[in-house]
Amino acid sequence: QVQLVESGGGLVQPGGSLRLSCSASGNIFSVVYIGWFRQPADKPREMVAYIRFGVGFSANYSDSVKGRFTISRENAKNTVVLQMNNLKAEDTGTYYCKSAVWTKGAEYDFWGQGTQVTVSS
Repeated sequence: QVQLVESGGGLVQPGGSLRLSCSASGNIFSVVYIGWFRQPADKPREMVAYIRFGVGFSANYSDSVKGRFTISRENAKNTVVLQMNNLKAEDTGTYYCKSAVWTKGAEYDFWGQGTQVTVSS
């Protein structure tokens, strides 16, 4: 299994920045995907950004955060960072880290506990 721990959430004013971290432990060598999702209080959970690992990795973003958020790893797959710049009120929500583990031709998902991000004046 894979265990995920998120950190870095908090309260920030519009235009500010936050840096979220997702630290993974366990069978990290089988991880093929790590992504960030967010869920506003009264809305469904949505994808924010993700990395799919292969020979290297590729980063992908939702249209709403493209150009403002950056997802990256810190020299290894055990920690993935979401750098959020120019934050807007619409970015408010609980942010979750999700990993996918490849096993016998199938992917199995694991979720972190979530960290709250609030963007407000």
